[in-house]
Amino acid sequence: MALQATPYKVSLDISDMDRGVYETVKVTVARHPSETELRLVARIIAYAIFYHEHLAFGRGLSDTDEAALWQLSLDGQIEHWIDVGQPDADRITKSSRRAPQMSVLAYGNTRIWAEKLLPKVNDLKQVRILALPEPEHAELASQIGRNIHWGVMVTDGVLYVSDGDSQVELTLHELKAAQ
Repeated sequence: MALQATPYKVSLDISDMDRGVYETVKVTVARHPSETELRLVARIIAYAIFYHEHLAFGRGLSDTDEAALWQLSLDGQIEHWIDVGQPDADRITKSSRRAPQMSVLAYGNTRIWAEKLLPKVNDLKQVRILALPEPEHAELASQIGRNIHWGVMVTDGVLYVSDGDSQVELTLHELKAAQ
């Protein structure tokens, strides 16, 4: 018998001062049986960072032809493809051809991955790659429950994630800017 996805109820109070976005959103996020807490948290953070009213979670792990998140136009066209983790250059190139904007939110030990990847994708103008700081990301992942209510403030490329009891500061590292 196949294991089923675990639903997480997520409420985000987003204050993105860098983009002028102020929203309170409630979503249910399905966690694939093989998905780690780190990846789940990265997807939720990516949702907050790139929030748009048409942003949705893709099937990700269960369908490799879909993004972790994507922003779709009203007619179903992909406007922004967002991956999390450490995708290879082929996946980034293929994804960047499917959407006018493509972003990656990398996590984990990204140094070696970035050294190998960046020369291969540097010419892709619509690709932006950000990296989460490892210790702070792990701290957030260690604290998640099935019901998540976070206040997420973004200012000058720094995320402040608060759950009411504690706050974690995550400084995003821009590995590649979109041109």
